[in-house]
This record gives sequence, structure tokens and C-alpha cells, in this order.
Amino acid sequence: MIKISAVSYFNTIPFIYGLKKSKLVDSINLQLNYPSVCADKLINGDVDLALVPIVILPLLDEPQIISEYCIGANGAVETVCLYSDTPINKIESISLDYQSKTSVKLLKILLKEYWKIDPILYSSEVGFERKIYGNHAALVIGDRAFELNSKHKYIYDLPLYWKEMTGLPFVFAAWVSTKKLEKNFIKDFNYALKEGLNNIEIALNEEGSNYINCKNYKDYLNNKISYHLDSQKLKGMHLFLKKITN
Repeated sequence: MIKISAVSYFNTIPFIYGLKKSKLVDSINLQLNYPSVCADKLINGDVDLALVPIVILPLLDEPQIISEYCIGANGAVETVCLYSDTPINKIESISLDYQSKTSVKLLKILLKEYWKIDPILYSSEVGFERKIYGNHAALVIGDRAFELNSKHKYIYDLPLYWKEMTGLPFVFAAWVSTKKLEKNFIKDFNYALKEGLNNIEIALNEEGSNYINCKNYKDYLNNKISYHLDSQKLKGMHLFLKKITN
């Protein structure tokens, strides 16, 4: 039984559906977690394979990206944003999403290299996204962002600014293993993900009934999230990893 940890956000519904409907379903133990927990489980050896924030790749011994699919964006994504009621140059402090690892690093890069500001950064806890006021902003990722997109005056969509700064798309999470998996399993795994992506409408009907906060869900899954780990995304990923390890 291969243990797999996958992100529990709306954008992974095609992946989850594909795996549940695949020939692998009886040979895997599929666990759904938010991104930082997926990362911790892979780091600690609690799972064999996980959809993990790419920021942890330098922390792993011999990590293997085993899939041609990922969670990425080629511009604005709507669910990895800095929310504020004041312009970026007047922000004094920011709460960092406790569910995130990669997006926190991305924000720090943008603060330093793109916006060239140095606000105070705070760790967060449950409910932090309801405490955005005055000159205090917050980085919020995932499904909670849907509700915030109509609540705050200033929304800074991080992969949009990464694209403006670098000309490259951004990869948030990739399917990574720390052990050698059989070639047939990897082939079947990628086929399952592909089938899920080819049947997004069906996947939504079966797995997406609780995601009413995403008003434009078809646009979000088909256009905002970019799932193919192509050469441009790999370039963006390597540039990001170079920046955080220098």
C-alpha cells in the first residue's frame, strides 16, 4: 500500500477524482491535508509520495518529481494573495499563512526584490485572515481566499507579480517521492491525474459540492490553475529554488 498525501484544496479536485477512479485506488492510501502538512509528512517519512510545496525540495534526500502535473500558475491565480486595506507601500505588517511554505517564501522574494519594502512579518494561527485592518495585511492561500477576494480594497496576486518580475510561470506544488517507485506505478499514477484533468466537470460533480465560495469555478480550474509541469514552469521553479537557497 503506497501512502499518498495530497492537498485538500479546491484546485486538486481533478487529481483526487482521477486517483479515486483509477486502477490504483485499492493499492494506495490517499490522505488529504493542507500544503504544509503534506510537506511535513513527506519530510518525516509518514508517506511515500506527496503533492508538496516546492520550497521543501532542498530539504529532502534525493527527491524525485514523479509527475508531469503540478499546481502552478502562469499569472494571476486568485488564491495566493496578499490582502490589504492600504496600498503596498503603506503596509507596515503582514500575517503569513500557517498553511503555506512556498507562498511565504515567494512573498518574501517579492517584498525584497519587486516592491522593495520591509514590513514586519508575523506567524499566524486559525482565524488570522479575519484580522486584516489598517496597515496590517495578510498572505492567504487556498480556498479561504475565495471569500476574501471581494472584501479588501487591495489584492496583490503573488504569481502575477512573479511573472511580471521574471517572465516565468510559478510552481506552487509538485508530486514528489523520496523513495524509488515502480515504473508501472508512475505510469498509472500520471494516467490517473491526466484522466482527472480531462474530466473536470465530472470531477466537480462528484468531489466539488462543498466549494460554493468559488464563483467562477470553471474559469479557476481551467484557466487560473495551470497543471502541466512544462519547460517554462521548470525554469520558473529552478529560479525560485535558486533564490531561496542563495
